[in-house]
Amino acid sequence: MLKKIPVERLRAGMFIHELCGDWMSHPFWRARFRLNGGDDLQRIVESGIRHVYIDTDKGLDDAEAVDAGAVREAVEAQMVAALATPEETPLRVSVAEEMERARRVHEQAHRVVRGMMQDVRLGRAVSLEDAEPVVEAITGSVLRNSGALIGLIGIKNKDDYTFLHSVSVCTLMIAFGRSLGLAGEDLRQAGIGGLLHDVGKMKVPDAVLNKPGRLTDAEFALIKMHPGDGHAVLLETPGIGPVPLDITRHHHERLDGSGYPDGQQGEAISSMARMAAIVDVYDAITADRCYHQGLPAAEALRKMWEWSAAHFDQKLLQAFMRCVGIYPVGSLVRLESGRLGVVIDQNEGALLTPRVRVFFSTRSNAHIPPEIVDLGRKPGHGGGDRIVSAEAPDKWGVDPARFLLREG
Repeated sequence: MLKKIPVERLRAGMFIHELCGDWMSHPFWRARFRLNGGDDLQRIVESGIRHVYIDTDKGLDDAEAVDAGAVREAVEAQMVAALATPEETPLRVSVAEEMERARRVHEQAHRVVRGMMQDVRLGRAVSLEDAEPVVEAITGSVLRNSGALIGLIGIKNKDDYTFLHSVSVCTLMIAFGRSLGLAGEDLRQAGIGGLLHDVGKMKVPDAVLNKPGRLTDAEFALIKMHPGDGHAVLLETPGIGPVPLDITRHHHERLDGSGYPDGQQGEAISSMARMAAIVDVYDAITADRCYHQGLPAAEALRKMWEWSAAHFDQKLLQAFMRCVGIYPVGSLVRLESGRLGVVIDQNEGALLTPRVRVFFSTRSNAHIPPEIVDLGRKPGHGGGDRIVSAEAPDKWGVDPARFLLREG
């Protein structure tokens, strides 16, 4: 049975099932292991992890542990209450109308970021002349309908993760900033910061950056240098502003001071850096990597809300969830009817009832004729179903991207 306990109650003989924190902030990138000695416990405490889930079938129990199911219910109730009054954002076009343009913008951004990152690896400077048109194109797509690009950024190739992650963080920073009322130069600077936030990773050896197993202390120390290295690279970039510099250096800081490289905490962390921390973790934990399988978007948001008291600005996280939706465009979901579908659009003011294109029956384990179901409508009017869970595409052997990219 899975149960949650504070790290203060950990002891040798317990089997750790999950560390409650993003895996870019600690060296335990494979989090399931038996706790045998004091060294691992000390590393967990020093990493800023406050709680863990233990598997009592594989290790010792704890008298004060809380059942994982009860924790999940409580977190979901908090999320629903926090998002009871979602903000409406005027859209210029539908997701379907924007999708083809968004696809071209995404491909262009990927090519440019790849080139910029390779330049950094070769010791060359970053050119804002390359970055700014990408940010402008992404901003234009987000202003027309952010759902199209947000859907596309969920489709990642493991081998190109670093480049695609930068495009995703740029997209999400612009969408997030816009939802908070940012505009003009402020929004542009947020986008540039998102696009360039990880340039320091080009200074990390590939063998460490893409290591499939647990990192040594020395290897994790190299990883933790990338915000400072990126900041140093951007200081040599003519015309770079203070916002991209701040985002690049501080997107791994955490409210409780457990982040890096400067151990900033609380109000010392700027709003832009707090936003970037949320966006960076969300995109990272929803992506498949060589060392972990990505979480469905809805599950990632639930985890982040659970961690938020120590790590994230809860008001900003609440705003981010309103921005992308509890079930963001591109999410694979299972309905009460047993059908699988991909979220293709949000319903204004109703984050739990998006529009879904269903295409697979879990009961017959077979594809069905695609159909759009508007979960915000009543039975007989194109609705009459509800989401029961977010799903991982690999579990069902389906490719939701095929149905997200369809017209109509």
